[in-house]
Amino acid sequence: MNFSFQLYSARKFQPWPDVLAMLAGAGYKNVEGFGGVYEDPAGFRAVMDQNGLSMPSGHFSIDALEGDIETVFNTATTLGIRQIYCPHVTVDKRPTDADGWRAFGLRLAAVGEKVRAAGFGFGWHNHDFEFVALADGGLPMQILLDAAPELEWEADIAWIVRGGGDPFDWIARHGKRITAVHVKDIAPAGECADEDGWADVGHGTLDWTRLFKDIAGQTPAKLMIMEHDNPSDAKRFASRSLDWARGATE
Repeated sequence: MNFSFQLYSARKFQPWPDVLAMLAGAGYKNVEGFGGVYEDPAGFRAVMDQNGLSMPSGHFSIDALEGDIETVFNTATTLGIRQIYCPHVTVDKRPTDADGWRAFGLRLAAVGEKVRAAGFGFGWHNHDFEFVALADGGLPMQILLDAAPELEWEADIAWIVRGGGDPFDWIARHGKRITAVHVKDIAPAGECADEDGWADVGHGTLDWTRLFKDIAGQTPAKLMIMEHDNPSDAKRFASRSLDWARGATE
């Protein structure tokens, strides 16, 4: 498996050159981009190159993808991104019923056609709200997958759990759509309150040993992206998680 690091996890520990040097020192070869690192793509790429880091995947908002897709392509090309994932839809723009989610899925499908035509892969990155049942019992994640059959999925396993879903079931049913995975862990109840209840990978409640086996056997995903939404120490999270994951997948 190819381990990466979602740079959002270190957004509070800038400057970015120090973050990239720390990640390289911890043993990472890859990082995943997000909006906070796209201001100067060429400059960021230069610092990545200095640290021997690559950025095979990146997050781009639905607004950027629909409103200024050429800039998205230019940014992705400069940074070396090959897989583009749309990561979120804000509450004020989030559908509230099945028809709304179906329409949103069609929007993603339309974007996906342009992204793939430009030579990139394209998928959706989930949070928890896609697994919360609608009034009619439907699940937004299922609606999106059905509405956009070509849409890939960057599965954030811990958010599936927080949304009330069973990640093993989703992997079993839709594994072929999963082209990347966010590797994140949930602390035991009452612990890590200062980190919003997240944990270093392998030190929480999720069975990542089994998850890695299911992912390897049932999905084409090779890119495993470490993420912690609010670590108190980015270096601790980055190194501790990578060390554990490497040991679990040897």
